Amino acid sequence: MQKIIKKQLQDSIDLKIQVIETLIPQIEKAANLLVEALEKGSKVLFLGNGGSAADAQHLAAELISRFIKERKAIPAIALTTDTSIITAIGNDYGFDKIFARQIEGLAQAGDVAFGISTSGNSKNVIAGLEKAKEKGCKTVGLLGCDGGKMAGMVDLAISLPSKDTPRIQESHITIGHILCGLIEERLFPA
Repeated sequence: MQKIIKKQLQDSIDLKIQVIETLIPQIEKAANLLVEALEKGSKVLFLGNGGSAADAQHLAAELISRFIKERKAIPAIALTTDTSIITAIGNDYGFDKIFARQIEGLAQAGDVAFGISTSGNSKNVIAGLEKAKEKGCKTVGLLGCDGGKMAGMVDLAISLPSKDTPRIQESHITIGHILCGLIEERLFPA
């Protein structure tokens, strides 16, 4: 068992080293894009499925409540949390529309739709991001593998160079925490 534990920890470390070597510019661009939107009074809408839904909720909570600093709430919504809305849309329009319909009702031009997907091919996240673009939102994809279809459609893609879903998810939440810290630092420097 210790050999398995060590390998998984090493694989996680190795992917984070690749993030350091290749993705810092994209992470910085994402932080700037988010800060610029928030400074203008816009909000962040997070969307994802499964573990990525949990990450969406986690990051929205860090912004609304607090990450590190004691400060005002930062406007963020996880579109993964309202079971009545999700099941109504899923039943009436289909699961592929659960995010697009929410974005249609909640998003305004200037908001940021932040899609999280380890494959980059989640149909409902893609549909949500397409609707966000129609509404004049900026779009960010936190992705894995080669970024899938989402990589080519978002304004900014952060694609982790891995096909290992658990390792991608570990790096996604690390990048999410980095973004939350950068947002706090820029919006509340004192």
